[in-house]
Amino acid sequence: MKPALVIGNRNYSTWSLRPWLFLRYHGVDFDEVRLPLDTEEFRSRIGDYTPAGRVPVLVHGDHRVWESLAICEYAAETFPGIPGWPEDPEGRAEARSVACEMHAGFAALRNELPMNCRAVGRQVTPSAAARCDIDRVVAIWNGARGRFGSDGPWLYGSFCIADAMFAPVASRFLTYGIPLQDAAADWAREILGHPGMQEWIEAARVEPEVIEADETG
Repeated sequence: MKPALVIGNRNYSTWSLRPWLFLRYHGVDFDEVRLPLDTEEFRSRIGDYTPAGRVPVLVHGDHRVWESLAICEYAAETFPGIPGWPEDPEGRAEARSVACEMHAGFAALRNELPMNCRAVGRQVTPSAAARCDIDRVVAIWNGARGRFGSDGPWLYGSFCIADAMFAPVASRFLTYGIPLQDAAADWAREILGHPGMQEWIEAARVEPEVIEADETG
């Protein structure tokens, strides 16, 4: 049965982007249900898909999976030929670790530099906490590429869930002009230039909704 992915606004919804990009990268054929965030439509319809009240949600037959990382792992376990994590045990352990770190951390970065795909050249002076988050992200990207990236252009060589988890951060860095160098810059260019990411960004640019709280800088 063809799955459906319930997402929020492309321009702002980082958590929607992550599994959407993972599915698109691997050529999974899925329907898309878009519920604009902070609207009456969202509030009235999200309960049809998940009691958690948030996007994204993957609907696959009788199954409901309502969290980004879980959706990616479900896809890797369910759809043929999709690797979720690196084959190398050391790389796999690190990729899982940094994906979970992204999932649970970087609060200052999230709050001060919200994803806004339409915006370019926004001016924000990161706090010390956000600067620490930025430095940590760059260290993760450089470290992964340096240790495990010899077999391909992605963080751990081949595309994996960790790449999808950090994709919105690359978009944030572009929006706010965060400078990158070396392997981190190479990876950010790779992910932002991927056709799936470009498709997402182009669709975000024509969305009519504006969430003022995320229009920073």
